[in-house]
Amino acid sequence: MKDPLLFALAVLAVLATPGPTNTLLATSGAMVGLRRSLPLVPAEAAGYGIAILTLGLVLGPVMAGQPLLAAALRAAVGAYLLMLAWRLWRRGAGAVVGAGLVRPRQLFLTTLLNPKAIVFALGIVPFGKAPVLPYMLGFLALLVTVAVGWIGLGAVLGRAAARRGIAGVVPRLGATAVAGFGVLLLVGPLLR
Repeated sequence: MKDPLLFALAVLAVLATPGPTNTLLATSGAMVGLRRSLPLVPAEAAGYGIAILTLGLVLGPVMAGQPLLAAALRAAVGAYLLMLAWRLWRRGAGAVVGAGLVRPRQLFLTTLLNPKAIVFALGIVPFGKAPVLPYMLGFLALLVTVAVGWIGLGAVLGRAAARRGIAGVVPRLGATAVAGFGVLLLVGPLLR
């Protein structure tokens, strides 16, 4: 996708779509607020950057000829998301607001394994058709904007939940959403 406007719109559409990374960003915003969640943004940028470059330059061409490798990768990502959801659910049960349930390392790994990276690497970033660096820099600028938006949305929802005395439900909702994405990755191919 060489047209900069179409590239930006496609990136925004995919980044803004709910998914495991955005769920964790919103959960963190709800639990610890906007400012304390900002260290997650570089972790997301690093995860997507590494995944997109690795997929676009190395794994994409290999996976095109190896459908079993793609299926194994999908299963591994689904299993990881289920494990992460379980941990978030368990820790969320006794969480104290302000304890910070979502760590940069978790967000980095979740983003590194996020299926959206495949969409970016194989469908949006113009590998081999244009210089990639300007597109990746644009991607990162858009990522920061969307990530802060998800964190901010979570912070607003977290404050509303705290006012109603149901702040403990926030990590459980996040865990449920992440588990849903994990299950979809695992059973999605069986439903086709």
